[in-house]
Amino acid sequence: MPTPTKSRRRPTKKAAGRLAAASLWRAGLSGFSGPQIAVLFVALTLLISIPIWTHPVPPLSDYVNHLSRMHAIAVLARNPQLAAFYEVNWQVIPNLTMDLIVPVLAQGMSVYLAGQIFMVGMFALIISGALALNRVLIGRWTVLPLFAIPLLYNYVFLIGLMNYLFGVGVSLWALAGWIALRDRIWPYRFALSVVSVLVLFFCHLSALGIYGIGVLSYEALVLWQQRRQPWPKRIAIFVSGGLPFLAALPLLYFSPTLNLASAIYWDQRGKIDGLFYVISVYSDLTTFALAASAAVAAVWAVRHRLLRFHPLAVLLLAIGTAIYLALPRVMFETYMADQRVPIGVAFMLIACGALELRRRLVRRTFVLVLILLIGVRLIEIDFNWTELSDTTSQFRSSVRRIQPGSKVFVAYADRATGDDVRDLGLVHAACLALIERSALVTTVFTVVGKQVMQVKPDYADMVDTHDGTPPSVSQLLIAADRGLADGPAYWNNWTKFDYLYVLFTDEDAPNPDPQRLRMIVEGDRFQLYRILRPH
Repeated sequence: MPTPTKSRRRPTKKAAGRLAAASLWRAGLSGFSGPQIAVLFVALTLLISIPIWTHPVPPLSDYVNHLSRMHAIAVLARNPQLAAFYEVNWQVIPNLTMDLIVPVLAQGMSVYLAGQIFMVGMFALIISGALALNRVLIGRWTVLPLFAIPLLYNYVFLIGLMNYLFGVGVSLWALAGWIALRDRIWPYRFALSVVSVLVLFFCHLSALGIYGIGVLSYEALVLWQQRRQPWPKRIAIFVSGGLPFLAALPLLYFSPTLNLASAIYWDQRGKIDGLFYVISVYSDLTTFALAASAAVAAVWAVRHRLLRFHPLAVLLLAIGTAIYLALPRVMFETYMADQRVPIGVAFMLIACGALELRRRLVRRTFVLVLILLIGVRLIEIDFNWTELSDTTSQFRSSVRRIQPGSKVFVAYADRATGDDVRDLGLVHAACLALIERSALVTTVFTVVGKQVMQVKPDYADMVDTHDGTPPSVSQLLIAADRGLADGPAYWNNWTKFDYLYVLFTDEDAPNPDPQRLRMIVEGDRFQLYRILRPH
């Protein structure tokens, strides 16, 4: 049995978490050096990013809506047509990552390329954060966090929750910093944590919560492992770990987001779905194959004592599960408040493991498994996005038929549609009209307290200001004939618009109102109409 080598820094008795790891992983068991893992990280991140680079408008639900806001922020000062409809009101809002980064990039490139760079950077931030967290837990660089790469494409990503996912990457780095400084002079650790809390606040409140789960889990582990020490001091240290989070309270107090605090809704249905969102994207068969392959490899590695986990994993799993079950579905008017948590915890859990890859055969086998998992996920994404790109191309072509500076209304053929994963790319596709034609679009996100871009007061009753579901065509017809008292105000104003997009239509669906509408384009699952003015 090889003699364990000395670690770079001898752990103290207080370093309870790293002490457990060091006792298991002092030898060079990873099989790869730090530079080799860095090369693998760069190469595999670029590989998994291929669909991002080859699809300027990926079929992600909320993404194109956010991208339209990025375009408006970037050009509003020099685009009078957009400036007639929208204004930017910079406020303290916990949802600003893209707003602060993408418009700056868009000054020197197209907003589509800026969005692609942001997403690839987000991928790199998440995986590098997992590697950094793994490094401070295990005591050396290991290859296991690279197995998180296939999870970069998940259902939360398909919904387009970019600010949150970017924040997950920040939270991984923040937790790594907290643990790395755990036994250093405490002001350094607290200062770093305060900065992390402030950055995460502006990423997303849910991302701040992921960091909170990590810190709580680690401090609970230390509290347990130091249980033989006097309890008053241990409790004081444990509680003090939460002090940096107080830095978010004044920001939230002065934020208009606080006005949305009453918008809360619990729904225990869908909790199982939230777990599947970690690995599920388009194909159930692919999801099963990936999960089964990973499970078989993990079980085999554990049985042969090649895979071990830091004790933090147990606390993360327990505390993360409890918080997940307790969270509501909607908080601060933000949907999927609970269902987005598992993917953040999953990246932390993967960072808690380490593989022993000293033997060449084992090393090659696991690299092969890693490439296989990434390849399967890559093929699944690229195949589906290529199929869906026809609809995207048709939609972008239809947008060119819209006159610049127009007002565009969005409706559904049926309000019950749009939930299928292959329909996600159409949900906010009409927002392309803002980017391409400087148009007012009813579904562009302009919620006070959630976005810094709002519609101007003259058009406040012409758009959806609460992230609701667009009306159905039948509801529009009722609104035009006699008005709708129980719907948003903008529903009753649809005849004042210039164009109508009807989404999720059946093939050869008839014109629902020939007296008011003239079809311009019929595409795959959508129709574009010109709204006729009465003579």
